Amino acid sequence: MVSTFTRLDTEHRAQTARQREQVLGVRIAGTGSYVPDNIVRNEDLTALGCDADWIVQRTGIRERRHALPHQATSDLAFEAANRCLQNAELEIDQIDLIIMGTMTPDYAAPNASCLLQDRLGAECGALDINAACSGFMYSLITASQFVKTGCCRNVLVVGADIMSHVVNPEDKKTYPLFGDAAGAVVVSPSIGNNGSGTQGILSYCLGADGDKGQHLKIPCSGSRERLSVAAIEQGRHLLAMDGRPVFKWAVRKIGESIRKVLNQASLTTEDIDLLVLHQANVRIIDAAVQDLELPPEKVFVNLEKYGNTSAGSIPLALDEINRKGQLNAGDKVVLCGFGAGLTWGACVIEW
Repeated sequence: MVSTFTRLDTEHRAQTARQREQVLGVRIAGTGSYVPDNIVRNEDLTALGCDADWIVQRTGIRERRHALPHQATSDLAFEAANRCLQNAELEIDQIDLIIMGTMTPDYAAPNASCLLQDRLGAECGALDINAACSGFMYSLITASQFVKTGCCRNVLVVGADIMSHVVNPEDKKTYPLFGDAAGAVVVSPSIGNNGSGTQGILSYCLGADGDKGQHLKIPCSGSRERLSVAAIEQGRHLLAMDGRPVFKWAVRKIGESIRKVLNQASLTTEDIDLLVLHQANVRIIDAAVQDLELPPEKVFVNLEKYGNTSAGSIPLALDEINRKGQLNAGDKVVLCGFGAGLTWGACVIEW
């Protein structure tokens, strides 16, 4: 027989676990994004030996943006952040913390968020999170915790990457996939749409499969292997990806993580109003959507215009959706990111 103490302890543990999986009382108060002016179409890559038709058929990408020679990651982030603040109707002195998801900071040190903090004229803490293409998801969940606990009122979250600087132009299957962009949101407190306090992140999960990290990495980029002339000549300072296992892993992990957050929130796929996946490859998106049995009209895709913009992908999409007026109070929005690490993150937001 199970004792009353054991039963109550089990119930408490279950309740505590559910609480850890949600962050209510927070909202996305504003969005913003920026892409460089330089449009690189598939046809522009034929000089590198890339097949324009192959790119469309295998990835769904028709064009992407590349940063101009003078632009670094913090420059893109600055533009997105300013547009986000305007959309949220906030002044920079109302921001209590800046979190930037990026794998392509301007320098190894100082971090890119500090450069952004200085340029914005903010007086607050600033930190980078490197979870590659999952960087925005990790940053969003982290920011929400700061707001939920009352440590911060408004947190500026930026996802930004200049992938064109770290992908090898000689890798004809990987180079066409990536583009450059920045997106931003402000996370602020909310008491819910009707005063019930239900608005916020209804559930979330973050995860990593570090044993698969070798499939997607920059070999010479840290303390394991120092930069050298020989490493540069071999292209070891550039991104290397084993596409097939990453593709299979991504399709499986998207389905698993989304089902997990829906189950945690006591929702089904029928309750989803909008699904925003990391924009990596249209074949990954199509396979995941088919697996989840979601109608296409509930899935947002802008991959054909921007390619894979890493941590900039999801906030760029959110800003485009928001500015089109396609987000309504009470909508159940599912976000899911996945990338190098290998890392992933998913959440259900009540908008």
